[in-house]
Amino acid sequence: MLSKHDGALIRQSGPEVLKIEAWGKNGLRIRATALAALDESRDWALLPKGPERAEITVEGESALVRNGDIAARLSPSGRISFLNKAGEVILEERWRNRDVPGATYNSTNVSAREFRPAVGGTYRLAYRFEASEGEKLFGMGQYQDGCLELKGCVLELAQRNSQASVPFLLSSRGYGLLWNNPAIGRASFGKNFTEFSAERSPQLDIWVTAGATPALIEESYASVTGTVPMMPEFAMGFWQCKLRYKTQDELMSVAREYKKRGLPISVIVSDFFHWPMQGDWKFDSRYWPDPEGMVKELAAMGIELMVSIWPTVDKRSENFKEMAEKGLLVRSERGINTTMDFMGDCIFFDATNPKAREFIWAKAKKNYYDKGIKIFWLDEAEPEFSVYDYDNYRYSSGSVLETGNIYPVGYAQAFYEGMVKEGRTDAINLLRCAWAGSQRYGALVWSGDIDTTFESFRNQFAAGLNMGLAGIPWWTTDIGGFGGGDPADPAYRELLVRWFQYGVFCPLFRLHGVRSPGGAKSGGPNEVWSFGDEAYGVIKDPHNYEGFDPAEVGLTRSIVIGKHSGTGGLIERFRSMGISVDRSRAVPLLEMTRAMSCRRKRDLTNCELMGIYLENESLPKAA
Repeated sequence: MLSKHDGALIRQSGPEVLKIEAWGKNGLRIRATALAALDESRDWALLPKGPERAEITVEGESALVRNGDIAARLSPSGRISFLNKAGEVILEERWRNRDVPGATYNSTNVSAREFRPAVGGTYRLAYRFEASEGEKLFGMGQYQDGCLELKGCVLELAQRNSQASVPFLLSSRGYGLLWNNPAIGRASFGKNFTEFSAERSPQLDIWVTAGATPALIEESYASVTGTVPMMPEFAMGFWQCKLRYKTQDELMSVAREYKKRGLPISVIVSDFFHWPMQGDWKFDSRYWPDPEGMVKELAAMGIELMVSIWPTVDKRSENFKEMAEKGLLVRSERGINTTMDFMGDCIFFDATNPKAREFIWAKAKKNYYDKGIKIFWLDEAEPEFSVYDYDNYRYSSGSVLETGNIYPVGYAQAFYEGMVKEGRTDAINLLRCAWAGSQRYGALVWSGDIDTTFESFRNQFAAGLNMGLAGIPWWTTDIGGFGGGDPADPAYRELLVRWFQYGVFCPLFRLHGVRSPGGAKSGGPNEVWSFGDEAYGVIKDPHNYEGFDPAEVGLTRSIVIGKHSGTGGLIERFRSMGISVDRSRAVPLLEMTRAMSCRRKRDLTNCELMGIYLENESLPKAA
């Protein structure tokens, strides 16, 4: 039975309720459940519904729902086909049933929308679509397998260290699809069909758009999931980081040395275990005696201090008892209530709980923000369970099987909303993970604890491009990789130089890693002068960057944000390195690329350039 309600098409067929409605410009949201009614209370990655209303035409048991450049055609049997502005089918559900009119005759009896009962009254869901010959697929977030084109790939929809599930799919057939479900699951892009699945969920929920170009598709997607804040000027410079500076004196000596050598530096990082206990969220005064003085001296040198925040709360922390009593922690469903065993018996704060977000921000504000620290490193953002038994953990939002992938969104939200409340208009923070919608909370994502090899380096190219296409524009890697790398090894020095060439064109220019020898607790030296005179000479010499003019390719701030005509972020990065840039060369490109606004969708300008600089003949080549 078909009906119209509040601008949406509703189909009731047996136990299934199906709803199709306009959501944003050129977008349709499709939800379905086999429960008694749809849950309308959660939009997950989507912003609240706008004023758009679909044009709905009903003819008997068939219907056509149109919103701008996309339409959904519903057959009498319930099969949905998606059409572009020209009326061409760009995506359609996969049904294999000999008894359903309009479906391919097939005795295997496989439905496109599948609800398998699960313990607890929800379902294990699957949603299947026909495969199209020659179709190319991109996006879906960050995976460490080196695949840019995803056809033939099977992806785990789950958050892990160095893996970020951001389930927006961009197709060469002219559509984009958001799997708007934070459940643990899987996406399979086979030659025979495409399938999304969720381990536990009460209903299917997708959003689909169509557009004549990838840029238009991305713009529509960003309009319904949010856009990033403008990158602060200081954040476009060089960030110095290593596994851990043990003391205030050690960190300040590095900052002073950069200035003594005349090297550009915008941010320096106080990484993990600068605190007494995990979950205290404050400096250990034995090693960091004067945070205010440190921040003031760094500011006088033109350097911002970033501090590391972990979501872990040690059971010995001064905050543990209060947080446990107030229900602000993630809990285990069975066994001992421990979520991470690292330098202590720890439980994560529950980033899906609004009260927990308020609690952690209050501590960070008092102990960091009020002391002048205006940018945070929100580490362990997946979060990184010691054992990834997703069925054994529960958030305020629901079981991790059902809602687990949304954790990094709440983590970013806690600090972003706190900083905005304090008057920041360009709040960004570094995170190790993301999900769809993270970008609207100023999430600047890096690719996690990756290997220090050329193979790992190559994987980051695909990871970064697909993150950009999945709507996460502010993204980067650890220059040099994270796990290992001997500064005295000639082979590693070559890798580091190559990674610097790449890093200078990433949205964030940041050196980080645990170098060896040096121990797992603090790591070896990781400053630009730590890798021998030859590598240092290449890294610091501005002439080695002159073969590629950011103005020539339009990387001015005018183009990056689409409507501001101020200083170009990457131009300033180059100028801080002593490189002359001719801004006038960017003017013609400005008018051509003004639509490439990250505030309206995503920034691919940097991503599209990743790797180009490796062809510069003035630098040594890899063997």
